[in-house]
Amino acid sequence: MSRTVPVTDSIPFMDLKAQYARLKPEIDAAIARVLAHGQFILGPEVKELESKLAERAGAAHCIGVANGTDALTIALMAEGVGSGDAVFVPSFTFTATAEAVLILGAAPVFCDVDPKTCNLDPVDLARRIEAVRAAGRLRPRAIIAVDLFGFPADYAALEALAGKHALFVLADAAQSFGARSGNKRAGALAPVTTTSFFPAKPLGCYGDGGALLTDDPARAALYRSMRAHGTGGAKYDIVRLGFNSRLDTLQAAILLAKLPALDGEIAARARLADRYDRLLAGAVETPPRQPDTASAWAQYTIQTKRRDHVAATLKAQGIPTAIYYPKPMHLQPAYESYGEGPGSLAISEALACRVLSLPFHADMDEATALRVAGAVRAAVADG
Repeated sequence: MSRTVPVTDSIPFMDLKAQYARLKPEIDAAIARVLAHGQFILGPEVKELESKLAERAGAAHCIGVANGTDALTIALMAEGVGSGDAVFVPSFTFTATAEAVLILGAAPVFCDVDPKTCNLDPVDLARRIEAVRAAGRLRPRAIIAVDLFGFPADYAALEALAGKHALFVLADAAQSFGARSGNKRAGALAPVTTTSFFPAKPLGCYGDGGALLTDDPARAALYRSMRAHGTGGAKYDIVRLGFNSRLDTLQAAILLAKLPALDGEIAARARLADRYDRLLAGAVETPPRQPDTASAWAQYTIQTKRRDHVAATLKAQGIPTAIYYPKPMHLQPAYESYGEGPGSLAISEALACRVLSLPFHADMDEATALRVAGAVRAAVADG
């Protein structure tokens, strides 16, 4: 059995300090401009950011909101999703996906995912849509596809199913903003896309933030109303139920400062992913590549049957890891009454025991990548 290497120096899982140091002049200047003009709520930076994000994604409209969860909730609420409706969601995802559904009184229907991409499996989705229709208790209304780890879901297959069953498709691009599938970018792959600007996302602010993207002007107008308490033509003209969910001007300014660097950062993460692939070949299952698709590389996630041993061994050497996600949604206490229990979604349950995300960011150097990969290989081979 190999000897555990003692901790020498810890490395960051994702290095936001290094990113700030690289972009410090731009970020500091952006913050200073907001402090100088004092328009802290829906200031000019919000409108400018919305315009640039829409242009970059290839969408006609972008609406900034307070966070990604609100974006999901607003998108569903604008479609009239509520009590008696079924919304089909992947089980292997973050809680916000199911949370937004239940906030509106609808029922999440958990579906399995592809074992390679970890994205919603159209075959299992089709089975569950048919099962809900046959049971007759719920109305199938919507599909939420989550682009996990930065890889776009199979929107062509999802749109085909949606067309067959008259369902609304909502893309959750919280981890994939900056990705591409075919000649379209994340933000234009579905009728409506939501994203998050949580600091760890491909494009992250220094707090919470989110956005909705769409080509539909009627939907865009609804979203703008709903993010501001459901206002109509005047501030105190309340025409519908809404939220207090405006994107903060300071966060918009930070995102504007970071946006020009996004393509370069995605390219740097893609190079690091290729390097990890070569260093880890044969030791673990590395992330897949999809034809004519470019990931935003939000995470670099391996699969191994020795996941817990590898994570503990790396931790002892000052190398952090993360598990996205340790328990699928259909087994979470808050949602288990909506699922079918253990064994019902075999792929999601297996992935929860196998996935491990490694330190990964645009500023990682060669030596650090070698250290991480070497520690992973040694841990897998240990014993």
